[in-house]
Amino acid sequence: MANEKVVHVVDDDDAVRRSLSFLLASDGLPVRLHASADAFLHDIDDVPEGCIVTDVRMPGLDGIEFLSRLRTQGFRLPVIVMTGHADVPMAVEALKRGAVDFIEKPFSDDLFLGVVRSALAVSVSESRANARTAEMRERVDHLSERERQVLQKLVGGKPNKVIAFELGISARTIEIYRANVMAKMQAKSLSELVRMSVAAGVDLDGEQNDRRG
Repeated sequence: MANEKVVHVVDDDDAVRRSLSFLLASDGLPVRLHASADAFLHDIDDVPEGCIVTDVRMPGLDGIEFLSRLRTQGFRLPVIVMTGHADVPMAVEALKRGAVDFIEKPFSDDLFLGVVRSALAVSVSESRANARTAEMRERVDHLSERERQVLQKLVGGKPNKVIAFELGISARTIEIYRANVMAKMQAKSLSELVRMSVAAGVDLDGEQNDRRG
């Protein structure tokens, strides 16, 4: 549920922080305030799930650099950037750097709350996707080295006989490994195994891509 997520307001203006906090709280949304991008990044390991609302223009680390730092650290909360009327180029740059939306000041309460709730919906969706990815990776981690080799070749669309030839073992042995892979991955079909492998980040070389965050 969206009301279980926290809206993080990052702005150097105390009056703006308090105003947005009051607006969000009046709509039943939990809020956490951060006086600067640096302050947020300092506490990043203790930041609850939700979304971020940040001004694009701030002393020190501005909104654009803030987005870059978040992505560099693998932090994936949806970010909404607040801009002034003359900051459209910065808003475009923010979107390129991963912001999910921007909102021009001054804005109405209803517009602001609508944008925030949309971002929170993205957050919930990504949390579920991340949980699915973690689960699939854990299943892959329980495969033996040979089972992983068989998995990547199955995902690559190769039949048992070809896999057997490439690995230098019998087709019957490949059938056993294949059955083990299907059981450990809890896959009921090859197509399901492919989807699981993609979710886990298994590439065509049988490795796992680093997709954390």
